[in-house]
Amino acid sequence: MTSPNIENQFVITDRARAHLATIPEVKAGQKLRIMVEGGGCAGFQYIFSFTDKTNDDDVEFTNDAVAVVIDKVSLPFVAAGQLDFEEKLMGSFLNIKNPNAKSGCGCGNSFSIG
Repeated sequence: MTSPNIENQFVITDRARAHLATIPEVKAGQKLRIMVEGGGCAGFQYIFSFTDKTNDDDVEFTNDAVAVVIDKVSLPFVAAGQLDFEEKLMGSFLNIKNPNAKSGCGCGNSFSIG
């Protein structure tokens, strides 16, 4: 595991931290893993999961007791972004605000960078 440098910053907002802290997996000490994979309707998609493992190629970001890990392959796709929690009329959800995304789809889980 490595520490983030200034080019690879990723922010967990206070709203996201507060929401994640209520999830049983996080309460049990697991970390939120964010991955970017090819696919989805816009070219790339975010994959969220929980893990108790941190790999050598992971970069860890924390906000209080909440930790997010992103592998070094996925990190350039979300660098300088932030994980936020939104509550809207149609529901509440974790959302990545990604300055690298040039377009996205309606669901918010798929994006393009080119």
